[in-house]
Amino acid sequence: MTHTLHLCSVREGADELAAVVHPHRGLALVRDLLPGFRGDVREILTEELLDRLEELVETVDEGASSAIFKDPDSVTFGAPYRHPRMLWGIGLNYVEHAADLSEGVPEEPASFIKGDHTVIGPGEDIPIPSQSERTTTEAEVGVVIGRYCRNVEVEDALDYVAGVVPVLDQTAEDILQRNPRFLTRSKNFPGFFSFGPRIVPLAVAVGDGILADMEVSTVVNGEVLRTNTVAHMRYSPEYLISFHSKVMPLYPGDIISTGTPGAIHVKPGDVAECRVAGVGTLSNPVTSGS
Repeated sequence: MTHTLHLCSVREGADELAAVVHPHRGLALVRDLLPGFRGDVREILTEELLDRLEELVETVDEGASSAIFKDPDSVTFGAPYRHPRMLWGIGLNYVEHAADLSEGVPEEPASFIKGDHTVIGPGEDIPIPSQSERTTTEAEVGVVIGRYCRNVEVEDALDYVAGVVPVLDQTAEDILQRNPRFLTRSKNFPGFFSFGPRIVPLAVAVGDGILADMEVSTVVNGEVLRTNTVAHMRYSPEYLISFHSKVMPLYPGDIISTGTPGAIHVKPGDVAECRVAGVGTLSNPVTSGS
């Protein structure tokens, strides 16, 4: 089945509830479609519930529709889920970004792993750690794995994708510049991985176009400071999926953040944004951390 539903989480008090957004009918909480469901969006993927949810959304009768569906603009979105099993980040994947840093594009993908303690959602603070005097924010498109993926070839890789999502990946750049072996530390402070508000199926995100035409922009305080298209990546999303599936298995809900068109220095009081054409805008305020 071709999926059309956006996957997201909605904040209700202290809770974040799994939800879906239908292009025409609006937003529905998963618990209203699947009574008894109490999981998050990652569980929807791991339990292979997407096909069932597509059927349920299409068959809600008009009488029940007003009670189930809401205007997406009327809710507050959280992170789609808080505990991805694996977060892969990709460094220096746009030629122009590598040139900004006076570095060459690696001959193989330069990947690193982030912990789930870094995860925040839309509107949450990006705290600048006291250890860092130069922290950057990096807009990226994240690829969310939709089913078990191991040793797949490039031409088949996108068949394993649940959707794409805006990401803001942060780096304590001054720590990294002291020694490239400090990459893990520089990438793993709390709040250093924001994603959301929605995971959008590829078929919806690109429409009649192709993934390579998707535009990604790093925006600070409303100003577009870096922008580029997926076509200018050294390693395409499908290549990155294939490459990493040959390193280790990828599971539903794993995320590959595919690299940034440009890292921008941010300071407390700034507002960082990732804009991905056809997918959405992710925004987070920058604050002082500890």
